[in-house]
Parts: sequence; structure tokens; C-alpha cells
Amino acid sequence: MTLNDDSFTDWKNREEIAESMIPMIGKLHRERDVTILLHSRSLVNKSVVSILKTHRFARQIAGEELSVTETLPYLEALTSLDLGPSQIDLGILAESHRADDRGLSVRDFTAEAVAGATGANKIDRREPRDVVLYGFGRIGRLVARLLIEKSGSGNGLRLRAIVVRGGGEQDLVKRASLLRRDSVHGQFQGTITVDEANSRIIANGNEITVIYANDPSEVDYTAYGIDNAILIDNTGKWRDREGLSQHLRPGVDKVVLTAPGKGDVPNIVHGVNHDTVKPDERILSCASCTTNAIVPPLKAMADEYGVLRGHVETVHSFTNDQNLLDNYHKADRRGRSAPLNMVITETGAASAVAKALPDLDAPITGSSIRVPVPDVSIAILSLRLGRETDREEVLEYLRGVSLTSPLRRQIDFTTAPDAVSMDFIGSRHASIIDAGATKVDGDNAILYLWYDNEFGYSCQVVRVVQHVSGVEYPTFPATSA
Repeated sequence: MTLNDDSFTDWKNREEIAESMIPMIGKLHRERDVTILLHSRSLVNKSVVSILKTHRFARQIAGEELSVTETLPYLEALTSLDLGPSQIDLGILAESHRADDRGLSVRDFTAEAVAGATGANKIDRREPRDVVLYGFGRIGRLVARLLIEKSGSGNGLRLRAIVVRGGGEQDLVKRASLLRRDSVHGQFQGTITVDEANSRIIANGNEITVIYANDPSEVDYTAYGIDNAILIDNTGKWRDREGLSQHLRPGVDKVVLTAPGKGDVPNIVHGVNHDTVKPDERILSCASCTTNAIVPPLKAMADEYGVLRGHVETVHSFTNDQNLLDNYHKADRRGRSAPLNMVITETGAASAVAKALPDLDAPITGSSIRVPVPDVSIAILSLRLGRETDREEVLEYLRGVSLTSPLRRQIDFTTAPDAVSMDFIGSRHASIIDAGATKVDGDNAILYLWYDNEFGYSCQVVRVVQHVSGVEYPTFPATSA
């Protein structure tokens, strides 16, 4: 047998194993509300090849590929347990077991590691929480995709309605088409039909009512059977408490803004300060995509090395706020053609750091350049540290943060030497540290942080909504804070 035959046989064996994992992962999700992860990446509703690619990607984080032959026994052990709603990371489970020197079997170690989700420790399955999207643009449609994707268990968040201004002929069909196909993020994973008679879009069985209104005051959500809902404002039209309070109509309990909040509106970056949200807070902001990209690695560096000062330079993809061709715009430079120019503009991300990291006693400045790409940006974070270090130490530390820390859902890590912006479309992390570009000289460090300013940010929004709605389930094995 040739080497090629050996490689192909190994591939087919791994395909067979991955195929056997799919029904186990699906059954745990549907029947017990358990989400199986691999290094913070969900394996629910993933194909055979996607599962294998996710395992292979582990080599960029842990330094070596994780094989399905290693993770299958842990998944099989989980199916035999009396699990309650939770998220369980097979990658961390396998790594923790390897580091354990007690000689426990896979079954015994797994049972111990997820004990907080079994037996008397199980939490109750949550009743579905209604969600309304106010605005259905770039972020609104991606948040809709995520909410529909996560509705498979029948619990958690349930997208009930979207609110838009009245359109022209075939408005409902056109909005459904924009949800179905996206030039950047590809096809919707599932089926979409339109019920024009009842003004509904039906996506993967989720009946979503399209409400036409020009103003929040025009809508009584209880008339649509919506109650105690979380409304996500994707328009950015109102950013202070007074304006956003207009959404607190019958049927709406909380309002979440997908733009930086002004005044006393809390700016929340999931993973960093989401646990500071008070239960009675009814209005909050998810800050900006750039704030979400820089705050988690900034916190990680401040925790380990201290940060005396910093500057962030954002090279940002163009957005719908800019013009396709030169035209009037209230901002000085954003009126110039977005696909043809690099455009110097402002960013509020640096000032927003103070809201998300109030204990960081360091001045952070920032600026931004919009460039002719449709999605994925990079933030160059230049820091003066509290102590001297070297590049190897910083990279090893950040690799560990991305793998096992409480920030592992926010911070990703890549060692790919040829990585470019398109490689990160669809990333679910708030930012991805580019190891090859990182520079460290004594107490100076420069981090290059890729981020999908559309999809990665939308994932952060959904995480905040899950948290404030009470449907964010604990992750096992637990990691140290």
C-alpha cells in the first residue's frame, strides 16, 4: 500500500467517525439543550467535513491537530449522562483529561468534569424568550440568522418579529431574499418561505412577523402575541436612554442597541463586563464592533502585564454609511466613494474603552481608516506595558487565553503565515490575534487584531442578549477566571 493510500484510508476512517458524531450532537442539542463545542466552536448542525476542519484548526491554538478519534469517547460518555442545559467543550475536556494524573477513565473523568450539569445540579430548561429586531439591515439580518440557527432546541431565544419602515411592492419578498442570500456571508443555511397573507417570513420553521412602522410609538407588540420581549435596535437612530425608551412598549421588556450608547446607557462587551448588567436594567448597548474587537485583548494584556497607555489604529471595511460614489455626506470625508478610496475617519472605540474597562487607568487613543473591502477589519493595538517581556512570552500567553480562559469565545488566535482579511469572514470571535504580525520590544507591544466587523460583532450581540434574557447556559469544563 502506498503512502497516499494510507492517508486516504485515514481520511475515510475519520469521516466515518465524524459522521457517527452528528446524531449524538444533534440529539443532545434537541432533547437536552446541550451544545457541544470544540475550542469554543459549536459542532451543532455541522457537516462531516466541517467537524473535521474544526478539529484540524485546533493545531493553530494548541500546536497540534485534535483528532475525532480522541474526542469521540468523550462525546459517547456525555450521551450516557443525565445532562441538563449546558455547553460542553470537547477540546477542553480532552486537554484537561490529558493533564490529569489520577488515571481516571474517560467515562469517570467526563462525569466529574461536567458534574455541575448533571443530576441535582441540573438547571431547568428555560422557556423561550421572545426577540424583536427593530431594523433589518446588515447587522439585523445576521442577528436573525444566528437566532434562527440557535432555535433548534426549541428553548432559548425565539425571533418573533422584525420592524421595518413600509416599503414598496414586493417588500416582504425582497426582505426575505436579502435574508436568504448575502454577497459576503453566503447562502442562508436552511429554507425560507414567504407568507404574504399574514406578513410573515418563515425560516427553518420560525414564523417571523414583519411589522411595518415608521416610529416605535406605532407598535403594540402584544397585538402580535409577543410578551416580555427583548428588542434589538439595529438602526442606531436613537442612542441615548430617552430615545431608546421609546421602544419600551407593551410586550417589550428590554432594549439592546447595536451601536455605542450615549450618556448613562451601559456599553457591554460580552466576556468583559456583561456580568455587571443589573437585573433591572432595561436599556443597554453592545458598543461597537471595534470596541468589541479591542477590549477583550486589552483586558487580557492589562491583567497579565499592566497597560500604561495605548493607541488603536483601525483599518476598517467600508459600510453602508458611506457613499458608493462621491455625494453629499454630513461627515467631511465619508461622502467620497467608498469602493475607490481609503478614507480617514474617526472612531469612538478608544473612548468607549473607559465604559467597558473602568478600572483600566491608562489613556487609550484611536483613529480609523476605511478601506475598499466589504467586510473584515483589523485593529492595530499599540501598548506601553507595565513591565518588560518578549514576543514568545506574549504569544504563549495569548494562545492560552484563546484556548482556556473566560475570554476564549471573544479572542481567537492564528499562526497562519499567509492569513488575509477574507480568511476571517464568518469568524464568531470578537477578534483574532495574528501571531505572525505581533511585535514586542521590552515594554512595548503591538497586536494585530482581525475581526469580522459584521458577523463577529453580531455573535457578541447575541451573547449579550442570551445573558440578559437568562438563557445563557454554563460551559463545562469550567475554566479559571
